[in-house]
Amino acid sequence: MKAMILAAGLGARLRPLTDRTPKPMLKIAGKPLLAYHLERLASAGITEIVINISWLADQIEDYFSDGSQFGVTINWSREEYPLETGGGILNALPFLGSDPFLLVSGDIWTDFPIETLLMNSLELNDLAHLVLVNNPKHNPMGDFSLAHHRIGFESKRHTYSGISILSPELFKNIDQQDNIFPLRNVFRPAILSQQISGTLYSGEWCDVGTLDRYTNLNKRITEN
Repeated sequence: MKAMILAAGLGARLRPLTDRTPKPMLKIAGKPLLAYHLERLASAGITEIVINISWLADQIEDYFSDGSQFGVTINWSREEYPLETGGGILNALPFLGSDPFLLVSGDIWTDFPIETLLMNSLELNDLAHLVLVNNPKHNPMGDFSLAHHRIGFESKRHTYSGISILSPELFKNIDQQDNIFPLRNVFRPAILSQQISGTLYSGEWCDVGTLDRYTNLNKRITEN
């Protein structure tokens, strides 16, 4: 299975750190955040990786090159301007092929065991499998409900972790002219048609999306 890491965002909420340093290059305990993702993917046996980049893209590509130092092969999907999560994936589909692929948001920190997710392929007619987590303080209402391993929009919701397995078929009805859109736009119709499964993970997870969360995570990891 191939994997895609979303790494093209501007990181506006992490300014001024991201004015000169792209978000994936911000360091946690002295190592770029993106490096942790590559190491975990390689450890899980995933060696073909697509990464979309846009803001300060040269810094990222120059540092990680072809990925060989991490035991992986990287294909870089460059975006002239950020296409949001859904648009970035749509743009990268030529690199990903026709089989389901693993998606990882580049701005999360987690100990989720990726190898367990790879043991199960998508069920018949399913278009995606999402990993949910308990709601953090910054997202108390959550994103999606989960009942009988089915993702929904019921009242009791959990937070989407940024980790999922997606089928390229999820994007087949997207208008190619509308290339800037969030991933939730393609999730919604598939959820309503009961074509997305899910699991809830209760381990360590952090959205490294703001200065406070980045600072607190870095301090905690460095002290441990």
